[in-house]
Amino acid sequence: MRVALYPGTFDPITLGHADIIRRAAALVDKLVIGVAINRDKGPLFSLEERVAMIEADCTALASRTGIEIVVHPFENLLIDCANDVGAQIIVRGLRAVADFEYEYQMVGMNRALDDSVETVFLMADAKHQAIASKLVKEIARLGGDVSKFVTPQVNEALLERLGR
Repeated sequence: MRVALYPGTFDPITLGHADIIRRAAALVDKLVIGVAINRDKGPLFSLEERVAMIEADCTALASRTGIEIVVHPFENLLIDCANDVGAQIIVRGLRAVADFEYEYQMVGMNRALDDSVETVFLMADAKHQAIASKLVKEIARLGGDVSKFVTPQVNEALLERLGR
């Protein structure tokens, strides 16, 4: 059974994330979406809210494709999380060259820790390449419309959280 781990903070999950999830699910038998707790980033949404948003977004995909999709919070090293969930593959989404430089370093470190886990990069679809959770939150905080970047449910949650 091919198991992949797609990690991130998903604060909030965007259409770019959903695109990578859809495409990664087509490559494996089971996809684990690792939701990083990462208290240092000071997330807008709680861990429970982020998990619920991801589960809501992935339910239809899982039933449509028959692929098992599991949401798994984690606070340890990424490579340890991969081992915890039995993943042989770590999926990372790339948007730009700057993403590649950071990810290249991460792959080297992860391979030094455990070379049995492969990292696979998926390029975001062109229409999603500019989407980043950080930018979505900033646009929403400043009163901009982010409905092009997130699902209606996530957009509603953002508006509610920001008191709009």
